[in-house]
Amino acid sequence: MQTIEHPLPCLSESDTQGIIKGRDLFGYVGIEAVLDQMRRKTMKAGFEFNIMVVGQSGLGKSTLVNTLFKSKVSRKSCTPNYEEKISKTVHLQSVSHIIEEKGVKMKLTVIDTPGFGDQINNENCWEPIVKYVNEQYEKYLKEELNVNRKRRIPDTRVHCCVYFLPATGHWLRPIDVEFMRRLGKIVSIVPVIAKADTLTLEERLEFKQRIRQDLQANGIRVYPQKEYDEDAEDRILNDKIRENIPFAVVGTDKEHQVNGNKVLGRKTKWGIIEVENVAHCEFALLRDLLIRSHLQDLKDVTHNIHYETYRVKRLNESNANGLALSPLTLENGTLEKSDAESHL
Repeated sequence: MQTIEHPLPCLSESDTQGIIKGRDLFGYVGIEAVLDQMRRKTMKAGFEFNIMVVGQSGLGKSTLVNTLFKSKVSRKSCTPNYEEKISKTVHLQSVSHIIEEKGVKMKLTVIDTPGFGDQINNENCWEPIVKYVNEQYEKYLKEELNVNRKRRIPDTRVHCCVYFLPATGHWLRPIDVEFMRRLGKIVSIVPVIAKADTLTLEERLEFKQRIRQDLQANGIRVYPQKEYDEDAEDRILNDKIRENIPFAVVGTDKEHQVNGNKVLGRKTKWGIIEVENVAHCEFALLRDLLIRSHLQDLKDVTHNIHYETYRVKRLNESNANGLALSPLTLENGTLEKSDAESHL
């Protein structure tokens, strides 16, 4: 019996992918309805956003977070009979809330770092923070590697770290340089000048320029990084953001009457500083970046860049030793092999 072979058609290099647009279709297909499906699914399930605030005591971290989300979400606001005490060491504490707006639910977790930069000797004070960030990646990785893993893995990874700089008007301090240099490799950092109303507009502009020079001179990576721009449109938007970094911010949870309207602001003997007025401070630019324009991108960068880098490193370590994923140990803010591995 004769066998006739029918070779499968293959695409040559000259073949191109056809694009069929709406005007070329015979009728309405309904492809754009997938956006409504995604929206309904997101509204039902909600999503997570984890933000870390780092800076020494007295820079208004709690007030700024409350101002960002227009509710009392900071650890200080949620702790009854809270008393401000300077920690002898850095202790990370987190508080979570479910925020709902127009049917969309968000689980917001605010991670605070009391004790950071408050001591006379602040050597290696960033280590507990590096350890915490990596522990969240490790927790997510272990959930991913489970045989019977959860349909939706709880996401405790830090999506953004807002780093508070004191409004000194000088240069970055050694602790600022060292922290951002180390943390910028594993998490998205957004630096802000805290209590910027203590500087004049001229001082503020000069301080921002000095900080940008310091960031560049020390090779510090802050969000949004140029190499993560996906297209020309992203680049134009992100270039405007990069021109304004670090954001000079003022936070408050009090409203005042200005020209018959209620506005969030701080009352001084010179007048009222309107928090959401870009002419007064850059809080609105920070809020737009963190919530209104780049929240999903912060989550994507965390998953596709920082977590992926961590995951590849950990799996390579395990494969090199022919073992299952070994316990995570941290020393000096870097990943190290466990004692069990070192003896093999």
